Amino acid sequence: MDLRLTSGNDHPLRHDGDYVLYWMIAQRRLSYNYALDHAIDRAVEFGKPLLIFEPLRVRYRWASDRMHRFIIEGMRDNAETAQNVGVAYYPYVEPTPGAGSPLLHRLAERACTVVTDEYPCFFLPTMIEAVKDRIAARLELVDSNGVLPLRSAEKTYTVAHSYRRYMQKNILGALEQMPNATPLPCPALPSPAPIDSKAIRPRDGFLGSNLVAEKILHRWPAADFGDLLERNGIANIPIDHDVVPSPVCPGGGVEAARRWKDFLNSKLPRYGTERNHPDEHATTGLSPHLHFGHISPHEMVGSLLEHEGWTPEKTSRPNGKNHDFWNVSEPAEGFLDQVLTWREIGFNWAFKNPDTYDQLESLPDWARKSLADTADDERPHVYTLDEFENAQTHDELWNAAQTEIVRTGMMHNYMRMLWGKKILHWTRSAQEALDIMIHLNNKYGLDGRDPNSYCGILWVLGRTDRAWGPKRPVFGSVRYMTSDSARKKLKLNQYLRRFDSAST
Repeated sequence: MDLRLTSGNDHPLRHDGDYVLYWMIAQRRLSYNYALDHAIDRAVEFGKPLLIFEPLRVRYRWASDRMHRFIIEGMRDNAETAQNVGVAYYPYVEPTPGAGSPLLHRLAERACTVVTDEYPCFFLPTMIEAVKDRIAARLELVDSNGVLPLRSAEKTYTVAHSYRRYMQKNILGALEQMPNATPLPCPALPSPAPIDSKAIRPRDGFLGSNLVAEKILHRWPAADFGDLLERNGIANIPIDHDVVPSPVCPGGGVEAARRWKDFLNSKLPRYGTERNHPDEHATTGLSPHLHFGHISPHEMVGSLLEHEGWTPEKTSRPNGKNHDFWNVSEPAEGFLDQVLTWREIGFNWAFKNPDTYDQLESLPDWARKSLADTADDERPHVYTLDEFENAQTHDELWNAAQTEIVRTGMMHNYMRMLWGKKILHWTRSAQEALDIMIHLNNKYGLDGRDPNSYCGILWVLGRTDRAWGPKRPVFGSVRYMTSDSARKKLKLNQYLRRFDSAST
């Protein structure tokens, strides 16, 4: 835990506080969560109840019905779990911009300490920076982002091979320090009755006194999931209502667990050979749930290794290769590489480079030079942001990929690479291509605004890749992809029929 825990301010711990507050902002789950484990330990240490506070604010870029509903569906699952294990859980959905701003400060006034999630991306670091010295209590940040702690790496890893070798050298030790699969109920934890979110009425023991609880809950009512989810109360929140909820991807830990079980039981054997084919549906579909913390990479890695009958003795010497390290089945080996190498190298980038992880200057020298050398090359087509957003290009495959993310909030992994490469091909500059990719991915993608997705977008422009030959117009030495090649390699007839942009 030492590498995963850091203090956000210098305020003292207060043994005379009324409770320990867990401010849940990134790892939105009640299992496999180091921050929750630490908050429980603090509550036991102080002999005080634990209060889990999960808020959802209005003012974040690209806020929409799609993002809000996905998060709120996760809150509903957390509320049910919290009720079952007897812990106080306070979900709050801000109705108007700024309405919830003082709430954290009010809750922190009576807290022994405030524990929260450390997350190296999007607006969360800025939000923590803004409140850390202004709240009355100690603020403790806990890293539950990846199987390897963010602080374990001493440098930024620029290519997958070097990060993979580093991971292989350190992963066995990390697997010995997994978060608690079932931290609640905890017999040693003083547990008041949970908040009654329907009647908006506190019960004995919550927030120190009924009077304080009544005042807080009167001004900031706990989320009413019936209103928000069943009676479309989200429509009353001032966010983008044109980006509608996903029809195929509900949020929350219950759905995440269902998808993961389905993958282990039926899709894993096909993953190695069929994951790149859009028609085969051989992936987990869990990147949105990973992004919003509804499922943990620790749980996925641990249960997959158990499913494969793996033991540490089966592991080979670190070699940086994407196979034959774990000595499990080929599909399992491939999936572990996606989670432990390609996902976590994105977190390494964002954590080590907080000011540039989403910028062109984060590209390797060879890529920046190559893109500069081809900056004046004639483009075969040039499209505007509106044309891209509305899938109005000449390319049927590209239009299908864009239509998929607009309609569903998801995009097939291989198609996302092609999607990005063609945006580079059809814009006036690498900077314009980067801006368009970030905007479209973050506006529509449930897994956008994430270190992994930013790293994937920058991969299109050369990050974590190598120079390729021969040099080509526009791309130079940056890896080139074509729709014609994808048609020859991939099974996508059903995909194209399903996401025909002309039928939008």
